[in-house]
Amino acid sequence: MAEKPIRIAVDAMGGDFAPYEVVKGAVQAARLYGVGIQLVGLPDVVERELATHDTHGLSVEVVPATEVIEMGEAPAIALRKKKNASIIVTAKCVARGESQAMVAAGSTGAAMAAALFNMGRVDGVERPAIGVTLPSLGHPCLLIDGGANVDCVPEMLLQFARMGSVFMQNVYNIPQPRVGILTIGEEAGKGNAFVNAAYKLLENDSSINFIGNVEGRDMFLGRVEVTVCDGFTGNVALKSAEGVAKMLKTLLKEEFTSSMTSKALALLVKPILSRVMNRVDSEEFGGALLLGIKGLCVITHGGSKAKGIQNSIRVAKEAIETDVLGKIGSRMAEGSGVAT
Repeated sequence: MAEKPIRIAVDAMGGDFAPYEVVKGAVQAARLYGVGIQLVGLPDVVERELATHDTHGLSVEVVPATEVIEMGEAPAIALRKKKNASIIVTAKCVARGESQAMVAAGSTGAAMAAALFNMGRVDGVERPAIGVTLPSLGHPCLLIDGGANVDCVPEMLLQFARMGSVFMQNVYNIPQPRVGILTIGEEAGKGNAFVNAAYKLLENDSSINFIGNVEGRDMFLGRVEVTVCDGFTGNVALKSAEGVAKMLKTLLKEEFTSSMTSKALALLVKPILSRVMNRVDSEEFGGALLLGIKGLCVITHGGSKAKGIQNSIRVAKEAIETDVLGKIGSRMAEGSGVAT
């Protein structure tokens, strides 16, 4: 039997630059990766935007939704009031089996709630978590949780470690991804009671390659492939790293435009700088997978442009092709041994 063609549902109304950048990125992804796309949103708005692109030979359809959840709305209240919001319809496309994954660039809370309510939670997972892929000097590093759960219990970090290991093993082909707990020092015992309790759980789980405590810098220096923490800590770490990257980019631009000599030098090193910036560009990595639900959901930055949307669809496609969802389900059901 022929394999089912990959189709991905995209919330066309989500994000700061929707629908223009979302539709543009989705069309680019359909052409580059050969996937089908369901663009979910206000029909007139999405169809008008889609008409500005060449979609000849592409499988791109518009799925109607009559409401939109704005970034500033409280997710729980908005989901109850707006039953036909684009993010809910997007999640339903996956729940009904019309698409194998969803991509959302709007409210993270609304995307999480819509996915969880419509798809359900993987057996053995207490709380789904956001896994964010970060650039590193070695293999990429998966930070989990990136913001889904601001309050955690130690057992949840063990679940995060198991899910993160499955993800890195299958998507990045790392047989034994190194797992560390993000805290204030490398030595055992460095951290609060929550971290130390989680340390003992991970230390005694033979199914993961636990290397102990790691500090924030270790995620970017190639020392670890999976970093686990509560969502509060993870989100602060992510936003801090994002700020440093933007600051460095701004400083480099200022220095290379400060004089004629600097401008001439900038022309010489531009190819090298471009390659370096691409390696640390969050939009190149695409969105973050919401791990632990019975469906694939990729949540990307609200400020994503077309490239970020395109690469988020690539992340979804890779997760489908490597059956990350099925392997996480098997792994959590087994309770030991990384799924292969």
